[in-house]
Amino acid sequence: MAETVAKKDAAATNPRGIPVAPFVDRVEDYVTSRTDVEKTLKNFQEMTEKYQFMEQNMQRRIAGLNDKMPDIQKTLDTVLFLKTRNLGSDPIEATFELNDTLYAKAHVLPTEEVYLWLGANVMLSYPIDGAEELLSSKLSAAKLNKSNCEEDLDFLREQITTMEVNTARVYNWDVTMKRKERQELEASEDKGKSGTPNG
Repeated sequence: MAETVAKKDAAATNPRGIPVAPFVDRVEDYVTSRTDVEKTLKNFQEMTEKYQFMEQNMQRRIAGLNDKMPDIQKTLDTVLFLKTRNLGSDPIEATFELNDTLYAKAHVLPTEEVYLWLGANVMLSYPIDGAEELLSSKLSAAKLNKSNCEEDLDFLREQITTMEVNTARVYNWDVTMKRKERQELEASEDKGKSGTPNG
């Protein structure tokens, strides 16, 4: 029975394939006797740790996207500004950041192409319209990715909470069973004492 419930719950996932944590409605579906408790608690702890690991990765991805998106937006704004310049216009003076504390001045002539860093020390020349299209699509993809990551992060937090509740329910069930066994043992001992004739 416990395996069937676990398999049914494991089949459900969020849109990006993160499995839904099983909710322990009845502890008996997961634990048939007190001997199963330790194994079940260990499995729940492992699942919780996996969700927490995914949560940390998701937080790093969101932080990376938060760093990257302003750069893409700034580059896109620059390309859009260059697009407004006519070929006969006077050059504009611009200050470029070469390093964190090093800047250089340059005179920028009107142009129909720009050079974009693509990463991994690769720079390519693009026509202004092509650069705008590329940067717009990268910005849209980054925004969508961030939105998905935030949704996944909320989902993961819910799954962690569910697993913590599951762990508490199984633990409490075990405590209740121990107490019940102890009471039954004490009751049987009391019966044994009261049933013995005083000699």
